Amino acid sequence: MKKFYFITTALLFSVFGSAQERKGDPTLTEMWTPVPAIIQPGKTSQGAPADAIVLFSGKDFSAWNGKDGKPVAWTIEDGAMTVKGGSGEITSKQAFGDCQLHIEWRTPSLVKGEGQGRGNSGIFLMGQYELQVLDGFNNKTYSNGQAGSIYKQLIPLVNASKGPGEWQTYDVIFTAPRFSADGKLQSQARITVLHNGVLIQNNQAIWGGTEYIGIPEYKPHAVKEPITLQDHGDAVSFRNIWIREL
Repeated sequence: MKKFYFITTALLFSVFGSAQERKGDPTLTEMWTPVPAIIQPGKTSQGAPADAIVLFSGKDFSAWNGKDGKPVAWTIEDGAMTVKGGSGEITSKQAFGDCQLHIEWRTPSLVKGEGQGRGNSGIFLMGQYELQVLDGFNNKTYSNGQAGSIYKQLIPLVNASKGPGEWQTYDVIFTAPRFSADGKLQSQARITVLHNGVLIQNNQAIWGGTEYIGIPEYKPHAVKEPITLQDHGDAVSFRNIWIREL
């Protein structure tokens, strides 16, 4: 940390001049370039901004592939797509790395089962790192498997779950891992998640690919990989999915 502070201080002085110069001329601390691009934000707090890629608008599966590249077998009704149990996961046709993701989801209003058997699905960033979707309302399960966890790894700060049948939101900031040319891990993936507007993962380092059994580990993969939505057998629904590449 001391080394980083020294470098940062040196850089500031090289850009802005000495303390004496800065005291006399406020323009020395003004940066005019680069100029941030202008985009139109969403019309609502959850609407897609102008530079977002819309992965699901409620109309069709044009941005998705079904299991083994086949057409998606899930259903669409009232602007939402719903898992058809046993038909398999779906995967985005486009691949992504660092990103901002907005996704809305709903577990079935009719409660069946308990624990991991109740409204279970998942959002796999880069097809590797699972953000758990689960009915977390009065439903006891292991903490690193509840809604908002990075499955079997990171426990959410709080449980912000709404009741069964209610629409919920995840807003995700994801930084992809970096690998060297020889496949060695240079930096871990990191994730920030807001669940229904509440911070539940705060720039957390992900330990590796999601594993049901065993210790997670990193395996080299491409700079960009598709997003996967899980078929865990429950009729979980999704809508209003958009993503911004960072």
